[in-house]
Amino acid sequence: MEQPISKPKWEAKVSTKLANASADQIWPFLEDFFGIHKYFPSLAASYGIHGSNGEIGSIRYCEGSSIPSQETKDNKERSTVISWSKEKLTAIDPAEKSLSYEIIDSNTGFHSYVSTIQINKNPIPAGDSTIVGSGDEDGGRLGCVIEWSFSVDAVGGWRLEDLVKKYEVGLHRMAQKMEDILNNSGEGRKTNDRKADEER
Repeated sequence: MEQPISKPKWEAKVSTKLANASADQIWPFLEDFFGIHKYFPSLAASYGIHGSNGEIGSIRYCEGSSIPSQETKDNKERSTVISWSKEKLTAIDPAEKSLSYEIIDSNTGFHSYVSTIQINKNPIPAGDSTIVGSGDEDGGRLGCVIEWSFSVDAVGGWRLEDLVKKYEVGLHRMAQKMEDILNNSGEGRKTNDRKADEER
């Protein structure tokens, strides 16, 4: 009896740096597992469909346009098809500021997908042009790094390098959105005031 042919596994990690927000400020965004649409620009909606928000085993429903649906790729005329996924929280560690989730159902062609997002407090060099909100002159004391890693069966219609680029752009925009929200809420202004006090 022939064994089924397994698809190759794709694995990758992307990261982005924030100069004007600390890990403690960014973690509440990620901890809000059901509310990812609030800070991920390409998601139109997300909400819980099982369990309590932030509880291991809870499931969220997400829909948006970042990853085209399999129906859209198979029939380009069906451009109105909404991409959706159901994602289950498999691990969360507030102390380490990390969470992991898996896609349990979707129309995007993603199978055996697992992902981890972690916020690192690593200091970042002042003047690094790759940092979101760069211009920080304090040597990165208030900065943090968001890392997003994933593993998935090879996805039909994609090349791994194109998918990684999609994740890089999405993560960078997500970080910008988080900093914008903090600035508009006054948290960013409080951070800048603390920096100014330290420099005096």
